Order: sequence, then structure tokens, then C-alpha cells
Amino acid sequence: MLLINSAGTEEAEQACEASAEDWMAYDKAVREAGIYVDAHSLADLTTATTVRVNAGGERVVTDGPFAETREVLGGYYVIDVPDLDVALDWAARCPGATGGGSVVVRPIAEFEV
Repeated sequence: MLLINSAGTEEAEQACEASAEDWMAYDKAVREAGIYVDAHSLADLTTATTVRVNAGGERVVTDGPFAETREVLGGYYVIDVPDLDVALDWAARCPGATGGGSVVVRPIAEFEV
């Protein structure tokens, strides 16, 4: 899975180097390579809601992510590639890796039933 992070919202707008055309070209390349499994862009950070369960088992809901990080998860790709090196190559090609952003590469956990 390629987790696409951008800088904080105001910083992201100023630093974003990738155009819509860059994203469309990347998406097309992933699909044409036959490695596409799934992908989505997430709605604006201001639409987020956070749910926590306190020690008493009570649900606590707050507006916003309130994560203590300067990066914001903006979307993801799930790709099917043979190894980490190939995944890293695709991550480096992702427009989200430019302009202060980053792409985190993580394998999907597999569990035996």
C-alpha cells in the first residue's frame, strides 16, 4: 500500500508541485503496468471526525483528526508488485512524494484463517 501524505493543509497548498495532469499520468501508468488494485483520494481534512473509546467504554467523538503530526494522509494506492524494491520505485514516481509530501510503503498484513 502506498500511503500518500502531504504537509499540513496551508503548507501543502503552497508546496504542492504536482498538477492534476501529473496525477492522471501516474494513475494511468499504474493501471497500464497491471499492478493497480485500488486507490482513493480522501476528502479535505476539515471533514474528518475522530472516534476514541475511553477507559469506561464510552465513545468520544470530536471534529477533526487532531493527530500530532504535520503530515496529512491524502489518499492511497494499493498495488500488487513482486517485492519492496518495485514498490519503492512506484512510490518514488508518485506525485505525492514531491513538494514536501511523502509516500509511505507498507505491506498488507496477511492472516491465516
